[in-house]
Amino acid sequence: MATVKKVRKSVAPYYGAAAVWVAWALLFNLYRISDFLLAAALSLGLFLLLRAVCKDEVTEVEAPDPPKEEKPTGNAELDRMLKDGNLAISELRRLNDSIEDAAISADIDRMEAASRKIFDYVKAHPEKLPDIRRFMDYYLPTSLKLLNAYDRMDATGVRGENIDSTKTRVAGMMDTVAAAFEKQLDSLFGDEALDISSDISVLETMLSREGLSGEKMEAETTKNADGTDIRLDL
Repeated sequence: MATVKKVRKSVAPYYGAAAVWVAWALLFNLYRISDFLLAAALSLGLFLLLRAVCKDEVTEVEAPDPPKEEKPTGNAELDRMLKDGNLAISELRRLNDSIEDAAISADIDRMEAASRKIFDYVKAHPEKLPDIRRFMDYYLPTSLKLLNAYDRMDATGVRGENIDSTKTRVAGMMDTVAAAFEKQLDSLFGDEALDISSDISVLETMLSREGLSGEKMEAETTKNADGTDIRLDL
């Protein structure tokens, strides 16, 4: 599998620039425009200096596989769903490789697995397409949007009130999102589960009526010590 380089910028230039303002405010006045301009010049100068000195962290990660090409099914809506689904799975895998948080990575694994099974099931049962329309139009793209926002903020390497609070909220949502994906998959089996339950009930009734259920068969085939059958009227 091919690899791509992931670059994480050093945070030292940002901290250095911020430190200039803190130090200036503690040691000097910030009453005049010239004070602000001088502090800004020093801050920019230190930023550029640290930017040149501090190297970015470069790591290699596996590049996501390109979306597989689905053979046309003859159903335009189904073909569009399969194409969009493959793109979404590819993006989930890319985000999983990019985001380092172990808990979020585990949630993305669940989301990817559930999504793949949803698309495979609907491919085999095109009549279920209307049942995943909201999933395709809102839940899946919105989840990708949130994860992309987390990934961009995390890649800055900078901490702040807005960045930290947003990342915390996104991370806190992912377990709920993964569970929702799994419930969407489970709901597709609703009719099939009902049919199977009905078949089981009918089969149990017929076996019992014909004397072929476990308890009745055991009672009717109890044998004597000499090997002859003991037949009991139940």
